[in-house]
Amino acid sequence: MAAIQILTTPSCSSCVAVEKMLDRMGMKYELIDITKNPEILEKYPVMTAPGVVINGKLEFVGVPKEQELAEKVKGL
Repeated sequence: MAAIQILTTPSCSSCVAVEKMLDRMGMKYELIDITKNPEILEKYPVMTAPGVVINGKLEFVGVPKEQELAEKVKGL
């Protein structure tokens, strides 16, 4: 199964939008608060939340189109 991580910040409404998309797709994911884990920015230098990491690769910064996100997680 794919490892999906959402790099988030407190009160991030865009992050919630990505969570809802993944929930509709039935995908499991891990939330990582980059304000509590700043070391993650060394690996994934995101300047805006959310960042969507799939299988260790930063695939999206910001809110992707649902179809694009679905294509990335399809078959995982």
